[in-house]
Amino acid sequence: MDNQFSSLKRHKKLIEMSQETQDVLIIGGGITGCGIALDAATRGMKTALIEMQDFGAGTSSRSTKLVHGGLRYLKQFEIGIVREVGKERAIVYENGPHVTTPQWMLLPIYKGGTFGKFSTSIGLKVYDFLAKVKKSERRRMLSYQETLEKEPLIKKKGLKGGGYYVEYRTDDARLTIEVIKEAVKHDANAVNYTKVDDLIYDENGKVTGAKVRETDSGKVYKIYAKKVINATGPWVDDIRTKDKSVDHKKLLLSKGAHLVIDQKIFPLKQPIYFDTADGRMVFAIPRDRKTYVGTTDTIYSGDISNPQLTVEDRDYIIDVIHYMFPEVKLSEKDIESSWAGIRPLIYEDGKNPSEISRKDEIWQSKSGLITIAGGKLTGYRKMAETVVNIVAKYFLDEEKRTFLKCKTKHLPISGGDVGGAIHLTSFINEKEKESLKYGFTKTEGEHLVRLYGSNVDSLFKLTEQYKSQYQYDFKLPLHVFVQVLYGIQYEMVAKPVDFFIRRKGALFFDIDWVLKWKKPVIEYMASIFNWSSEQKFQHIKELESQLHAAQFPQTS
Repeated sequence: MDNQFSSLKRHKKLIEMSQETQDVLIIGGGITGCGIALDAATRGMKTALIEMQDFGAGTSSRSTKLVHGGLRYLKQFEIGIVREVGKERAIVYENGPHVTTPQWMLLPIYKGGTFGKFSTSIGLKVYDFLAKVKKSERRRMLSYQETLEKEPLIKKKGLKGGGYYVEYRTDDARLTIEVIKEAVKHDANAVNYTKVDDLIYDENGKVTGAKVRETDSGKVYKIYAKKVINATGPWVDDIRTKDKSVDHKKLLLSKGAHLVIDQKIFPLKQPIYFDTADGRMVFAIPRDRKTYVGTTDTIYSGDISNPQLTVEDRDYIIDVIHYMFPEVKLSEKDIESSWAGIRPLIYEDGKNPSEISRKDEIWQSKSGLITIAGGKLTGYRKMAETVVNIVAKYFLDEEKRTFLKCKTKHLPISGGDVGGAIHLTSFINEKEKESLKYGFTKTEGEHLVRLYGSNVDSLFKLTEQYKSQYQYDFKLPLHVFVQVLYGIQYEMVAKPVDFFIRRKGALFFDIDWVLKWKKPVIEYMASIFNWSSEQKFQHIKELESQLHAAQFPQTS
């Protein structure tokens, strides 16, 4: 793809979006909105998307980072969810193997625990059947000794054995950005840092667009569209309030928090899914020489834009770690980083957050505004297909226009053109060798290929083009410099937090790397965007705030 998705072109894109009526205007640039944009654009609809923060800045960069099949929902007898998301996770993996990795998950079984050995065996077998799990990834039941061999750190008292099954780990923010990049490749227009001030209606009260404001410049645009879709996650009811369509169906916001610990302190070798003393289910997952543990599940009513780990969240997760991994001597000073995210659940009377269904629902108001709420990261593609089917039916009924059928089931997302998941390893090996020609070390080359997939060729081209100037002007090593440049030109990076948090994930999983390179990265970005001293100060302040929030919990 060319660099049409450059943050330097955002103003131009907004002008273009305001000059022609869109078929579809999507409000919200999380995984759901981006998935809808991809589906609509690939069917031939003129598609626009606006996001008031950065792409994936809300829930879609703050999840447990698993494209998982919903085993917990089998326990709640939500067969439909298990069947659908179980199938979808394999599609997500096949279409973007560079951002999704299959991993065997251990479910330890204890005397008196939530899961019994017989019920777990039957449950996993049913799960395999419903999700159509391929033969090589079907569940196994482990003995006491086999379970401990998989993970010696788990508590031994009361252990009866374990279930062993495959889940898929992902980088949620990178999955989101790769999806929207693919949508842009198919002629969707998408911009970040653009907020809806008001919805626009015709004389019959039908929604026909939105008045939007570019948050950095304050410039206001009117974008008109035949159909408007509200895919704003935790902000769904805010848009419905503007539409005067909030009814008995409302959101309940639940916060999930996670802690990150260096593997030298918590040397977990095996992803674990376990039940706690109070009956909750928690993940502990090794990733990039770290171990992260979560999640909590508590009702939330604070700042949706910036949820933070609290002291209570931290202490709860530390207690959970001590409960399941008694040999791990962990204290609050060992917490390297953290994050918290908001789950938008559809309110159900009499249920606490952990009991409420994660199913998605679609509503259409009297004005014609389509709202999608709930759902899971894993099911984003299918949710998008359902929404766009509704839009396609509208055009057929009202305008006798027809569009292509859904194409996303077998469509690689941006960076996913590696010859299919089965060829990913050989692709990585080939590109890793190629990277040496451009001046990268073997380790740097492997990192770039794993992070950017088939888009690594664009980074190689940028390296050739800019290699002579990077070191002298900005004091950045080549592999860092080219990633910042690629982020600006190809991934609409507009702020340092976009790069360090959502394009790299480094603030969560390599916070020392952020501390090391934040100053030269900001200096380089300031030169590209021609920031004033005040603008530069605000970007520094924002990044420092996020660093502080990741390292230090919020007091009540």
